Amino acid sequence: MPATNRRPVKIYSGHAKLRFTRPAVAAVIHALDAAAAPATDCNRGTWRMPAGELSIAFLTDVALARLHADFLADPTTTDVITFPGNPAHEVAGEICISVDTAQAYALRHEHQFAEELTLYLVHGYLHLAGYDDRTPVTRKQMRGAERQALAAVRAARKMPELAFES
Repeated sequence: MPATNRRPVKIYSGHAKLRFTRPAVAAVIHALDAAAAPATDCNRGTWRMPAGELSIAFLTDVALARLHADFLADPTTTDVITFPGNPAHEVAGEICISVDTAQAYALRHEHQFAEELTLYLVHGYLHLAGYDDRTPVTRKQMRGAERQALAAVRAARKMPELAFES
């Protein structure tokens, strides 16, 4: 999407320990939209998010596990769940992200929390753009698109400051 026609982004924080600014998180989405290829082609490393408003929810492991159970019949924790929207109603979808999973993974693998949480945001965005990671082939495509998308966010200087307060 052109910078003059930025997609609406609604952001909900359901995690008491997460610190961020909404404009910084929305800027990640706008950078991804700006870097999107002219047409959808998941097999060639391009992406294009459906038009419309995007909702992002930062949640606890417990809250995301509840959604996982209710909508996907799997009560385990996970990192990201996406819900496609309805472009006819100007809704692109919703990305639900576990802040706890990002924090635990970042600590265990000595990654920066902000980088890990941004990766989860990018991952959810790519799911809504048509990427899948259920098979080895599609998982490889997803990983390549994640690297490409994160590079676009970094190039646009839009990596958000995200903090987990103990």
